[in-house]
Amino acid sequence: MAFALLVTRIPAIQDQYGISDGLLPVFLAAVPILAGAGSVATEKVVARVGPGVVLRWAQPLVLLALLGVGAGREVWHVAVALGVFGLAVGALDASMNMLGVSLQRAYGRSIMLGFHAAYSLGGIAGASLAWVGARWDLSLLVSYLPVVVVLLPAALVGSRWYTEGRENGAEKAGSGPAGAGGALSFTSLLPLCLVMSFAYIGDATVSNWSAKYLQDVLGSSEQLATVPYNVYMVTTLLGRAVGDLGVRRFGAVAVVRGGSLLAAGGFAVVALAPGAWVGMLGFTMLGFGLCVIVPQTFAAAGRMFPGNSDAAVARLNIFNYVGFLVGSPLVGALGDAWSYRGAMLVPMVLVLATLVYARSFGPGPARYGGGHERPHTADVG
Repeated sequence: MAFALLVTRIPAIQDQYGISDGLLPVFLAAVPILAGAGSVATEKVVARVGPGVVLRWAQPLVLLALLGVGAGREVWHVAVALGVFGLAVGALDASMNMLGVSLQRAYGRSIMLGFHAAYSLGGIAGASLAWVGARWDLSLLVSYLPVVVVLLPAALVGSRWYTEGRENGAEKAGSGPAGAGGALSFTSLLPLCLVMSFAYIGDATVSNWSAKYLQDVLGSSEQLATVPYNVYMVTTLLGRAVGDLGVRRFGAVAVVRGGSLLAAGGFAVVALAPGAWVGMLGFTMLGFGLCVIVPQTFAAAGRMFPGNSDAAVARLNIFNYVGFLVGSPLVGALGDAWSYRGAMLVPMVLVLATLVYARSFGPGPARYGGGHERPHTADVG
């Protein structure tokens, strides 16, 4: 909710602080870069205090930084507030996914998509509140203060019950071969890092270019042009709300492959759409397709490195921000140099590349230890 309240009021932030169009991209790029740094730092901190403690204090920092953005008056005020916001969001993203991965492993069934459905619901709520603030011409401080007053104590009280799945001693010690649940191997993690980047390039394309594409390329009205992102958010919520059932029934590999094909089809429909309503259909397909990939990527990292899952999640989370940074400028540059229809084919190809790495989402081979015992008859029979 806090993140949505920030990014959907960027024009108001720019007006309040007199930030020029040339300087605005610097501020916008600084947030994901610092979030990546926060994710890296979280890997080190959780080794000492655990992800629950990091999350307990990262959430209030995010909310207070949001309030700082609304309350400041000088450019350096917003620079400091956005800096704190970026670092805290990186720590929050990493630590909450660490907890989610460990809980899924403890439950023994897919629950990560449900967690990310709650995240999508918060985004929809934040964007709706931002729309109210813009519609009534409320100042940033007036828009943000009631939200922080409600959510800050709720986060502090709720964090008392944070828990994580317990690992046995062998796994916690990091036993097992590199890339098979033991020592963290970046080579083994790299396919998931690429998938994460590809998914967020697709997400950034929808977030930043859907309105412009519908209005300038497909000839929709300005009012209709605001609808695709809302549709995308709703379909993301719906897809994640039921996605765990699909993973339990068909397996993570099949769900990721299906989501990748559906998302690639959505980009193709958007690129070839003759009009606005067909374009809307494409963005709807994108929401249902992309929504399953990111949660399953975090879950796959946890399965791949059960004794080092916190570090794997922290490093994987960096590529969330890589995709966010690359996606919007990439589509904009291609759209200006070539065409926006052609630019939509690039994220389509990248999402299709996920199919190459789909096997990385499957369970590892059977092995001794860590709850993966095989019947002894496999050895003597």
